[in-house]
Amino acid sequence: MVIVDDMKAPFSRMVMCHMLADTTEELLEMADKIGVDRKWLQNPGAKREHFDICKSKRALAIANGAKEVTAEGVMDLMRRKRDRATDQPHPTKERS
Repeated sequence: MVIVDDMKAPFSRMVMCHMLADTTEELLEMADKIGVDRKWLQNPGAKREHFDICKSKRALAIANGAKEVTAEGVMDLMRRKRDRATDQPHPTKERS
């Protein structure tokens, strides 16, 4: 699931928000759909992985299925990602 938050941070002449997703693949797929260059991905691979997007890209993301959330929704997503990561076997430990 891809989400966009309700943050309204001024940046130059734009108003920015965050776009996050449950998986990197979902996030990059949405970025491609709405015309956000992958090079703007922040914190790749981390639970805080996201794009900062402008208001017009936010509208496109919503039109393409992103869910609007508050800061609480962002925290919920990051908790899900953290919990999913801790359920995975540690890569250096032997699997049975």
